[in-house]
Amino acid sequence: MLKRFIQTLLLAGTLSALSASVHAKPPRAPALEAWLQKYGEAWVARDAAAVGKLFTTDASYHEMPFDAPKQGRAAIEDYWRTVTADQRDVKFEPQVISANGNAGVAHWKASFRLQSTGATITLDGVFVLEFDRQGACKSLREWWHVKVD
Repeated sequence: MLKRFIQTLLLAGTLSALSASVHAKPPRAPALEAWLQKYGEAWVARDAAAVGKLFTTDASYHEMPFDAPKQGRAAIEDYWRTVTADQRDVKFEPQVISANGNAGVAHWKASFRLQSTGATITLDGVFVLEFDRQGACKSLREWWHVKVD
């Protein structure tokens, strides 16, 4: 009887742990999702200052792997002011791949229309992000591919 009771307790504990691990998100996933949401809202609004507020004052933004990163909030805002100037009807769809501690990885898709030519641009990319203790991004590395219609 005691053996059956112990087996039942062990089975219940195992099932409970499995259920929790299946339904639980990594500790930083909600914070990363919120950060990505704000990033997308700032992109849609073409608001360089709102993007800048998501980064530390000394953040690095690596848009292209072989180019020097944009260094510091002011450089990131300047980049965003320039790169989004011709974009209209922006749509941004992020998905958290992994989040742990102060780091995260996200897959994202974006599309927009260029006001100057009417061309539709579709981007598919990945972010690798590091955050400070307050949740501001201190390092963003991205890789993306572009499709022009």
